[in-house]
Amino acid sequence: MERQGGMAETDRVRGDGAMTWWARVKCQVVAAREARARWQVERDRYRAARREARRAGLRPTRADQPGPPPTGFTLLPWLLMGLGSFSNVLQGRTPNPWVGGIGLLVFNSLYVYVAFRAFDRERREARSTRVALLAMGLLTTGLAVGYGGNWLMFFPLLGLATGATLRGPWLGRIGLALSAYAVLVTGWREGWGDSINIGYATFLSSMVTAAILGLSEAVRELRAAREELARRAVEKERLRFSRDLHDLLGHTLSVIVVKSEAARRLADRDLDAALAQIADIESVGRQALTEIREAVTGYREGSLATELTRARSALSAASIEPVVRQSGVPLTPRTEALLGWVVREAVTNAVRHSSATRCEISVDCSAERARLTVTDNGSGVTVSRPPGDGIGGTGLKGLTERLAAASGSLTAVPGPRGGFTVTAELPTEPPEEVAEPDRVAAEAGA
Repeated sequence: MERQGGMAETDRVRGDGAMTWWARVKCQVVAAREARARWQVERDRYRAARREARRAGLRPTRADQPGPPPTGFTLLPWLLMGLGSFSNVLQGRTPNPWVGGIGLLVFNSLYVYVAFRAFDRERREARSTRVALLAMGLLTTGLAVGYGGNWLMFFPLLGLATGATLRGPWLGRIGLALSAYAVLVTGWREGWGDSINIGYATFLSSMVTAAILGLSEAVRELRAAREELARRAVEKERLRFSRDLHDLLGHTLSVIVVKSEAARRLADRDLDAALAQIADIESVGRQALTEIREAVTGYREGSLATELTRARSALSAASIEPVVRQSGVPLTPRTEALLGWVVREAVTNAVRHSSATRCEISVDCSAERARLTVTDNGSGVTVSRPPGDGIGGTGLKGLTERLAAASGSLTAVPGPRGGFTVTAELPTEPPEEVAEPDRVAAEAGA
């Protein structure tokens, strides 16, 4: 609640067009406190992860250790470079001390204004920031020409503010031009002995500051991108597991129900046939347990021949005549796995919803593409679904996405003479994108 109140106070202060100087300071302090609170949470989380790694016997690294939040306060200590000028004003060694004191106050105010806007890209690139930087340049020139001596140290401060706010290919040219300008002004005011030192300090402060802040910003963006990739990997793995679980349990339970009904019907008149159906139920159950374990680990590869055999058994137990035709070149394991999923889902729908008496499964494989067609002579309807949810039920929708990721296609439509037809097409050599998600990245994101 305290953090939410601080954010609300920040938003209220930022939205006030007539913001006072004190309100701006309060805004920056609140933002700095929020950033530091977030950093402390990340630091505590990192330390807890390091302790867990040590307990597990692993060697922790510092690659993911979060650093302090970047704010304008990190640039404020450099204002100590102006202590010499402040001392001259206090000791009365500066002509027109009121002018010098006002100039010193205005310069420091502009520097603080620019420093706190340097860590926000939108505010850093705003026109007001550029105007403030230009005003700093004009004021630095006036103070350096008017007083010289310690007042020339404002050029390195100007270079630091320039490096903190400017990015892009023009930064190097601007830094060189600013350094050359500092050399000319210093040489004209104090002689050429110290001009090289002032020019070098100006160039170094601008370039080093720009490099450090640019690198810090790139690290933050890369860390955010890595977290986003880990999050997407976790979501992709969860989607894979939910699809696999639906396809596995939906088909397996349908086969068990159909064979149980067949065993019940045969128990009174043909005990041996009923026992055979019960044995098939036991075999299907054991195989389902194995497949679920493999689905959890993510290493499951389906076999088209196995799925065709299971399809014959499930269709026969449901009193549906199976007709299976297969021709063409051998398929890769990944293509067989995808087509096996289609056979599993299409046969499950035919057994559960079609009321068919005949189901034809045709597999034709050429050198370029593989085509699978499953046709029944049933009622011509598939799983009920809400409008706009894709073709078929959840299984067919998931298969459509899988085949699309493998540069394939899936169509499920009523047949012209009744019944229902499911057609899947795939390239013989599927691209790498059909591979399962990277479990290591998913575990790291989890």
